Amino acid sequence: MKTSLGHTIAGKLLDIEAIKLNLDNPFTWSSGWRSPIYCDNRLSLSYPDIRTFIKSALVEAIKADFSGVEAIAGVATAGIPQGALVAEAMGLPFLYVRSKPKGHGMENLIEGKATPGQKVVVIEDLVSTGGSSLKAAEALRANGIKVLGMAAIFTYGFDLADKNFKDAGIPLVCLSNYNLLLEEALKRDYIKKDQVASLEAWRQDPANWKIN
Repeated sequence: MKTSLGHTIAGKLLDIEAIKLNLDNPFTWSSGWRSPIYCDNRLSLSYPDIRTFIKSALVEAIKADFSGVEAIAGVATAGIPQGALVAEAMGLPFLYVRSKPKGHGMENLIEGKATPGQKVVVIEDLVSTGGSSLKAAEALRANGIKVLGMAAIFTYGFDLADKNFKDAGIPLVCLSNYNLLLEEALKRDYIKKDQVASLEAWRQDPANWKIN
């Protein structure tokens, strides 16, 4: 990850409020975790300049880290539009992986042409623990597809995610991360210096984090 790019991406996401930081009124995730950060990178799709910037950055990251890629796969749902944009830019086939098989018709888990032996890079918008992302990668592998790795817009940088990707043997490349976000937010006076310690503590132990 290029630090300058990571700062730029974080800044753009803050500009459009795709990422919000709030220590006074933390957000509640579906897992039940109380969190000072909310991230919805899907908002970037509504801003053509930012959408194009992110698409181009993902393309360059894939070219740099995953040579020989033959197709792009998006993770449902937020990874689908990002993946389709990248596949179009690279002139590659596109497919996507559902969170669960479709309940009717062919009951597909993977949509699109899945060719055994094909070298695929998976696109995700956001990585937290990596659970849903890696589930999609495993579904591709189960269909004989060679997963070269995963590219994402943003990661929280949890140790658990690092372990999960390492255990799965899937390289992960992200355009920006939580540490760079905090640096950018502090530089912009979006957060105050005395808030950084609490924000860093959340990343270290999100399940037990409490507001100071």
